[in-house]
Amino acid sequence: MREARRPANTDPDRARLGERLRNFFLKPAAVDASGEDSASRAPRTVAELEAAVRFANDKERLIGLIAAPLAAAIGILVISALIVNDPPAKLKSGQINTLHVSLSLYHDLGGVILALSVLMLVTAIWRKRLYLGIVTALYGLAIFNLHYWGFGVPFIFFAAWLLVRAYRLQRDLREATENNVSRIAARGASGRRPVPKANRRYTPPR
Repeated sequence: MREARRPANTDPDRARLGERLRNFFLKPAAVDASGEDSASRAPRTVAELEAAVRFANDKERLIGLIAAPLAAAIGILVISALIVNDPPAKLKSGQINTLHVSLSLYHDLGGVILALSVLMLVTAIWRKRLYLGIVTALYGLAIFNLHYWGFGVPFIFFAAWLLVRAYRLQRDLREATENNVSRIAARGASGRRPVPKANRRYTPPR
């Protein structure tokens, strides 16, 4: 009998290398007693929702860590392209060219873009979902306003996704808190009946 050939894409060394890289960038998800990881299970209790609101999950953090250096590289390329394609200060007739932009303005704009990239990296490391969404949105709008729509639109979409997730988690936390308060109030209303106070009015015997 012929020995079954191993598929080309099932290399154990490659699989172990990919797993090590994934564990390096992502913290392994904790597995509970039921065999399901905590990342795939939707948070239900108030404590889990509070933790989900305060900190971004591994997927959001990884996308932020990848997007931050990519944003810095895109910013450098965009500013370099704008400087190279900047029209001359004066026309051939000697008049001032209104389309010319000062190089100092480009340098200041490049500094702002790099600062946003650094803030994107910091908020991703600290797992701050809301701030990461705001910084990413500002970066995407800045690149979009420079007429490089292909670079700015993905960052705007990523920021919108983060902000929508932050809003939904805040809404779920508010609903869970209100449900807990209503349960406690209902439990207090259905408890022991209050003891009636003694009547101090004296009724003489007949």
